Amino acid sequence: MPLVRLHTSAPAPTTDVLAALQGALSSSAASLLGKPERYVMTLLETGLTMGFGGDASQPTCYMEVASVGQLKPEQTSRISAAFCALVEQHLGVPADRTYIAFTPAQGHLWGWNGSTFG
Repeated sequence: MPLVRLHTSAPAPTTDVLAALQGALSSSAASLLGKPERYVMTLLETGLTMGFGGDASQPTCYMEVASVGQLKPEQTSRISAAFCALVEQHLGVPADRTYIAFTPAQGHLWGWNGSTFG
């Protein structure tokens, strides 16, 4: 159950670019978290009104990564590097204008398919 949520002020890219970004985020999350990709959910919102450091004229991005179980420091560091690179590559948002919040979740607090993961 990883969830990758991306909010950005960058304009919506082409459908192909958006699909490529979603696929890359999904496969990267699965690989870096050691979870089956079939449980990874991605949610991307583009064209939002956002600012960073008092400047709303440049694109910015806020991401949330939630996963059942612990998130180790080495995992979050690798995810941050990978996701910032993907966001810059696909959306043109610089890494220094991107925040990523990591949230570990307890399995019994995350529902799916009429049950929970714990």
